[in-house]
Amino acid sequence: MHHHPAADGYAMPPEWAPHTRTWMAWPSPSVTFDGAEDLAGSRAAWAAVARTIARFEPVTVVARPEDAVGARELLGFDGADVTVAEAPLDDAWMRDMGPTFLTGAGGLAAADWTFNGWGAQEWASWERDARIGSFVADRAGAARYGTSFVNEGGGLHVDGEGTVLLTETVQLDPGRNPGWTRERAEAEIHAFLGTRKAIWLPRGLTADYGRFGTRGHVDIVAAFVRPGVVAVHSQQDPGHPDHAVSREVVSLLRTATDARGRPLEVVELPAPGIREVDGEPVDYSYVNHYLCNGAVILCAFGDPADEVNQKIFQRLFPDREVVLVDARTIFAHGGGIHCITQQQPRV
Repeated sequence: MHHHPAADGYAMPPEWAPHTRTWMAWPSPSVTFDGAEDLAGSRAAWAAVARTIARFEPVTVVARPEDAVGARELLGFDGADVTVAEAPLDDAWMRDMGPTFLTGAGGLAAADWTFNGWGAQEWASWERDARIGSFVADRAGAARYGTSFVNEGGGLHVDGEGTVLLTETVQLDPGRNPGWTRERAEAEIHAFLGTRKAIWLPRGLTADYGRFGTRGHVDIVAAFVRPGVVAVHSQQDPGHPDHAVSREVVSLLRTATDARGRPLEVVELPAPGIREVDGEPVDYSYVNHYLCNGAVILCAFGDPADEVNQKIFQRLFPDREVVLVDARTIFAHGGGIHCITQQQPRV
């Protein structure tokens, strides 16, 4: 008999609910990290995020056994709780390879989606990463629910009251879920997340369709910040291809209602002025923040918009400290702070 977590009373809590810990993965030599110098820089950037979060809640970083000693050296410091767990890895994006944690009367559970390298992309290898969802669920003591449905944590955001944000180009990607209809994908997601209303966005940000892109993850486009309120990437430069994407998403969300029938309040997060790095377009986004106990960990880009967005988040989360962490090195490899973290909610 095929059990679904929602039928067993589990649901995904929103990111702002209390956490037991944060899970991350240590950068491993892969196509994404170009050579030793690049890998070292990436490890420093990942470590900066881990150490910042560790001021607020425990962090477990999964590292390859051969990298564990070096990881502990960079991550260990007085007064913070960072643990290294050892498992084979291909890459470093815990949001996507890790499980989506759920809570219910039965305690902690985990949706273990199938991970296939963001739609079996030609450069990706994922044989080891595909097992990390199960590894992390087991370590956390969560009841694991597996599915053949291909999905990643970066492809969804929930409000904790029945609503989920999705993008068509991820969930219905022929490289992920060939032949799945929107209705079938939505039913599977509801059965795993305990949601009942999906708000579908047509696509993600333009640069996310490049070589190392995810083909439209929602977590750089839009995110719930509390029930009824959604923060949206706002590209204000009319010459930028994301200007049209932003406008479409904003107008779509302004006319949408959530699972409880409420119209959504849309908070626009102005994009930084940086348009490209080394001739490549970037999709630097403040939407890709991470909420941990007592704090908002916000991507910084060395741009005047950093401070503007810090103030917006301070207004949205008056009871939390808003901490800026430079995310340019992380974005150079295809994601941001949200993409390298995964929350384990408190039961």
